[in-house]
Amino acid sequence: MADNKKKNMTMTQQEYQALAKKNEPKRPVFINCVRAFLAGGIICIIGQCLMELFIRVFGFTEKTAGSPTVAVLIFISVVLTSFGVYDKISQWAGAGSAVPVTGFANSLCSAALEHRAEGLVLGVGGNMFKLAGSVIVFGTVAAFFVGIVHLIFGAGR
Repeated sequence: MADNKKKNMTMTQQEYQALAKKNEPKRPVFINCVRAFLAGGIICIIGQCLMELFIRVFGFTEKTAGSPTVAVLIFISVVLTSFGVYDKISQWAGAGSAVPVTGFANSLCSAALEHRAEGLVLGVGGNMFKLAGSVIVFGTVAAFFVGIVHLIFGAGR
């Protein structure tokens, strides 16, 4: 008889979901969008300033300045991740710091730092490329299909 009372007292999944949704704090969507926009914009401004530096000071062309600009942004992201600063920026900025290439560098560096106690090869290398592997494979497959479409439909025809 006691078991029947306990069964009657349990919530159904729908009741639990309704209760959880009612007590869930409201997310400030507008503020989060503004923060993401500002953070992503600031990262892009820094990138543009670096690109202008490479063009004006080091004599790069617009076409060739892109690679060193991305490399410097990745380096800055890795250094900030190593000191724990990028994670604080990410908590405030959300997707604004995750979407640019700096967010990808942060993800790789975080995985490497988290598993460094397991050794360089199995810890750092093995776990760092769990994330990068899927991105690299997707990028390679997507580039392959774009190349096939380009070959079939040809831009110069």
